[in-house]
Amino acid sequence: MKLRIGSRGSQLALWQSNHVAGLLRAQDHEVEIEIIKTTGDRLQGITFAQVAAESGTTKGMFTKEIEEALAEGRVDLAVHSLKDLPTVLPEGFALAATPKRADPRDVFVSEKYESLSALPLEARVGTSSQRRRAQLKALRPDLEAIEFRGNVDTRLRKLSEGQVEAILLAGAGLDRLGRTDWVRQRLDPKDFCPAAGQGSLGIETRLGDEATIAALSFLDDAETRFAVTAERVALAALGGGCQVPIGVHCRLAADGYQVEIFGVVADPASGAAIRVYESLPYESAEPAALGLLAAQRLIDNGAAKLLGVEQFGAAQ
Repeated sequence: MKLRIGSRGSQLALWQSNHVAGLLRAQDHEVEIEIIKTTGDRLQGITFAQVAAESGTTKGMFTKEIEEALAEGRVDLAVHSLKDLPTVLPEGFALAATPKRADPRDVFVSEKYESLSALPLEARVGTSSQRRRAQLKALRPDLEAIEFRGNVDTRLRKLSEGQVEAILLAGAGLDRLGRTDWVRQRLDPKDFCPAAGQGSLGIETRLGDEATIAALSFLDDAETRFAVTAERVALAALGGGCQVPIGVHCRLAADGYQVEIFGVVADPASGAAIRVYESLPYESAEPAALGLLAAQRLIDNGAAKLLGVEQFGAAQ
């Protein structure tokens, strides 16, 4: 079967698309990759807040143009970093596969310092994420969060130039690109909660394209699908996107029998944070229900005020 993949042109996006292409070619499919520039790629020089002001929203900023190519039939599938994919897909699209997840954790990257706690007072930490900025403020209110956009190479270059003392990034991206030399600490989700879907790929297709969906079915990992479904349901219930200061992470517990979910809502300005933890037997747990439970617990514990909503479900 001939399959055309729509991909952003960044080094990481192309690694991800080529990885999926290689797996498909091993199944005797003929695969091409088409590079598509998205709104997020065009606006690399400005902050996410400015992107929202210019475009009205940051939701779909890395996916909209690729979905247009899918809808027009120019490509057959898209390979996304799942955390960039809106929790509710536009009408006519399907999340066809979630391959086995890579390391979902955020990582502390520094040339000189071994950990977040080892940073000197008032050190500068680069990040473009409101979620990371908020949790950083909660853990180390003395640190100065510096707006950092650009691809992995750009951010590492800025770090090497001394523009900041450290940066926070998703570990999976650095692992995939082999750029882990300065990774000093992998932050445990119970202390520093990742974004919903972080470390996962999301393969998107047209909703009714049964042939393509069938061709991709071998890539879908059941444990990953469970975890990211719970995370994305929680995020959707809280009204969040990739730039809202919400972290949600679901994983199989160390005993292999329980599934656990962590959630955090934090304020980037004050560092005020609401955290929850829930666990259920894996065999009887249902991912959507687990995600809704985490969202409900966050609201019950006061997250609504931080999110600017009055009650559970009001943010949807």
